[in-house]
Amino acid sequence: MDWNLILACAHHLAVFSLVGIFATEFALIRPGLGGTRLGQLARIDAAYGAIAIVVIVVGILRVWFGGVDPWYYLGNHAFWGKMAAFLVMGLLTVQPTMAIRRWAKAGEGVVDYLVPESEIGTSRRFVHLQAGVLLLIPIFAAAMARGYGS
Repeated sequence: MDWNLILACAHHLAVFSLVGIFATEFALIRPGLGGTRLGQLARIDAAYGAIAIVVIVVGILRVWFGGVDPWYYLGNHAFWGKMAAFLVMGLLTVQPTMAIRRWAKAGEGVVDYLVPESEIGTSRRFVHLQAGVLLLIPIFAAAMARGYGS
């Protein structure tokens, strides 16, 4: 069985899923958020966290069991740039995640609850910063795949 292929496919599918979920969250955090959309956003944000964990676990498995010497990754600056960008994305998601949880709790059972626009604006800034950092990840990945950074 070709574990290198299986892990590469799993990693790519998880990353693309993460980007798709992120794009959905990006689109939903906007003024006028409330009601059923707020519940959807809370579930999407939970899925975002879960798939991020899958990306990390599969990525670690890929480093250690993917058929490439682990030191290729561990000694590669592009790899560490990619890891740093992923970490920054994770840190930038803390504020929106906490806000979404707070909003969902405040809107629970309140039919006409709308998230205050000022809070939406703050969370959108964090999500926009995440989008900017996200652009770095495929750049570092492409560099690493072509032997840069070693």
